[in-house]
Amino acid sequence: MDIDKFAEKLYKGELLREKEIEFVCEKVKEILLKEDNVVNLKAPISIVGDIHGQFYDLLELFRICGRAPNTNFLFLGDYVDRGYYSVECVLLLLVLKVRYPQRITLLRGNHESRQVTQVYGFYDEASRKFGHHRVWKLLTDVFDFLPLASLLESEVLCVHGGLSPSIDSIDDIRSLNRFRELSEGVIGFDLMWSDPDERPGWGASARGAGYTFGKDISKQFNKSNKLTLVVRAHQLAMEGYTWLHDRSVVTVFSAPNYCTRCNNQAAVMELDEHLSYTFIQYDAAPRQGSTQVTRRVPDYFFSVRDSNFEVDISRERIIFKNNNGKKISLPWGLKLRKEPLKEDQDVGVSLLVVAGLTGIAGIYGLITSWNNIKIRFKQSQKKKRM
Repeated sequence: MDIDKFAEKLYKGELLREKEIEFVCEKVKEILLKEDNVVNLKAPISIVGDIHGQFYDLLELFRICGRAPNTNFLFLGDYVDRGYYSVECVLLLLVLKVRYPQRITLLRGNHESRQVTQVYGFYDEASRKFGHHRVWKLLTDVFDFLPLASLLESEVLCVHGGLSPSIDSIDDIRSLNRFRELSEGVIGFDLMWSDPDERPGWGASARGAGYTFGKDISKQFNKSNKLTLVVRAHQLAMEGYTWLHDRSVVTVFSAPNYCTRCNNQAAVMELDEHLSYTFIQYDAAPRQGSTQVTRRVPDYFFSVRDSNFEVDISRERIIFKNNNGKKISLPWGLKLRKEPLKEDQDVGVSLLVVAGLTGIAGIYGLITSWNNIKIRFKQSQKKKRM
């Protein structure tokens, strides 16, 4: 089978056949099996953050930065979910990895997971495009082989999410068993889920997974491991990148106009041979045609409809509305945070909110129904008296 022809088809947005995908997956696993948990890389290199199935924006990235093998790329994970073209994105990157294994490095993100992809779009997309879930299984099996981190010129550590209280050194990452589904409780899980925070020390993450870590943690980790910088992705950055912790950590986000509604720029971080950096910022690419796909991806919003009442829930408010047009608007817990929940803070919180608020909606519905019964009873009594 011809890998160059596969790449040519995928650059055009055409899908491969199942047998071809199976061939690519086997080849890329052979390559990834030989890579360490922490891949040592040399500059110059272009570092790419979250892609999230935004295929035309990935093509725009290659148009701006150049294609492999002319450019060395390090991708920080989250190739799938949320966008409409996760299959095309991940297949193109895997084919390029097979064709140019020394030029493309692919790390694992929190969305390179069987559990997460069954909720946030990739499973449904693959099943819809191929009529079954076998391609999803082939690709998620590859995810188990992806490295967890990379080390640039022994000075810059790159991960998808952040640091972990279970990991004190880069050697700790090297010693992990990565060839499995990395779920909560497994050491290495935090590398894909944690976030830097203004608060010092370790904290519980609002995502319901991983931790938050303060400037003191970042600086101590960098000092202990002789690092100058930690580069990570995992969080929406409106300008495509964000410096944190006195420039000891930087976030790179490469999905412009994330989820087609955030109006953010994307960025790629370029490091030259002297580790001097520049950020290339770009906007969303024009879409070639429109998609009619209805996504079943749960968001941070929740609605209940009944003949007697409506309930709408946003990040900050719960709005109850009865069939007479009366409204009750209540703030709720997430507004008490300094910031609203960031994109992708989706594990645990959504389920808790849905479960709790479904109960509230049910109680409200019972109260409304009881009030309607009382009103009708009073009306019938009046008619009898008349």
